[in-house]
Amino acid sequence: MAEDEKSGEPVKDKNELQIFKELVDELYNFRDCYFETHSVEEAGRKQSDVAQETEKTLKKLEEKEDSYKHKAEFLLQKGRCLNVTPDFSAVAEECLSRAVKLEPGLVEGWNTLGEQYWKKGDLIGAKNCFTGALQQSKNKVSLRNLSMVLRQLPAADSDAHGKQVLESVDMARQAVQLDVTDGTSWYILGNAYVSLFFTCGQNPQLSQQALSAYAQSEKVDRAASCYPELHFNRATLFQYEEMFGSALGGYSRAAALDPGWEEPPEREKQLLEYLEKVTELIQNKGKVKARRLRTMLSNLNTSALGPCSSPQFRSPTGRVGSLEPRTLSSLSHGHNAGVAALGKVVFSLASEGRMAFTFGMVDSEEMCIVVMVYNTADSWGVLIGDTVVIPEPQVKRHSITHKEKVSVSCM
Repeated sequence: MAEDEKSGEPVKDKNELQIFKELVDELYNFRDCYFETHSVEEAGRKQSDVAQETEKTLKKLEEKEDSYKHKAEFLLQKGRCLNVTPDFSAVAEECLSRAVKLEPGLVEGWNTLGEQYWKKGDLIGAKNCFTGALQQSKNKVSLRNLSMVLRQLPAADSDAHGKQVLESVDMARQAVQLDVTDGTSWYILGNAYVSLFFTCGQNPQLSQQALSAYAQSEKVDRAASCYPELHFNRATLFQYEEMFGSALGGYSRAAALDPGWEEPPEREKQLLEYLEKVTELIQNKGKVKARRLRTMLSNLNTSALGPCSSPQFRSPTGRVGSLEPRTLSSLSHGHNAGVAALGKVVFSLASEGRMAFTFGMVDSEEMCIVVMVYNTADSWGVLIGDTVVIPEPQVKRHSITHKEKVSVSCM
């Protein structure tokens, strides 16, 4: 006891400060595990319920403020309490600034202060806090927060942005390596891979790494499956990967978990409308009149294969040799090696959001299929009546059930 008093922190103070920390930890647990004690139908109440619990916790802390207002640990816990909500708090910023001045080695103080700077839009201030915390001690929270900030920081050009995204992935990987059982770190790694996927040429391997990270997040952390952002971000990736049923389900789940967030239901609506429109256009062959369609198809012949008919033709997969023209009905699901699809354009849709450039193609048998083209230049497009040859097409057949049935065949 004498030794504790000599150090300036009696046992009583240590016990009370520990109680304060446990109170704030319980508040974060209430927020993060809300749906373990509440149904998804109560999602609309979550924000007000968390605010109510925050007020209760804050009141308990303020009852002891006169005795502890000059202690870094107390200021940290008050700052953490006010940081639990998504909005910036000037009081939280003041408490946390004082805490790290009193105790510069307080890593959690720097991390929480960085989150406050981030909430008020000061990304450089946030980055400096997280970097400062890492100088004190390598920790997963600083690393994953830096990963997120790096993706949001403005860059001089696309090359500089690409480097920031790569660094962001590296930070998120390091966070996971420090604790492979932390679902939040896995989730943030998934987000970093998604950013890298869209920044660096849509490499399918990056897409799979993102999906694996999200799956691992849900596997190791029961609360992760209730992150609306996880479902939304994964749905964005599913949509790009033409996993439309999964994308619609993800947007719908995100909307249910956060009813106040407008973007998920809007994306769900846009995707449904897109699929319905494509389905209708396939069924009526782009509304091209029968006589015009017959005229368009009358000059469709194998001479249109062009370089694909040459024995020296090198396909996208590296195969060398001429390609055999095939009707759309004879194509199999998946990769069709050694063949080419030939047809006429009957409709097109401009790219929207994460959708590929989309057009409809009719072959000599008057079968219509939708074609999705990725990584096109802004000025690229097709006109109705154009002849199109697709070497070694990748065919997907979709039957999507989401509130109503939509069936689409894509190439």
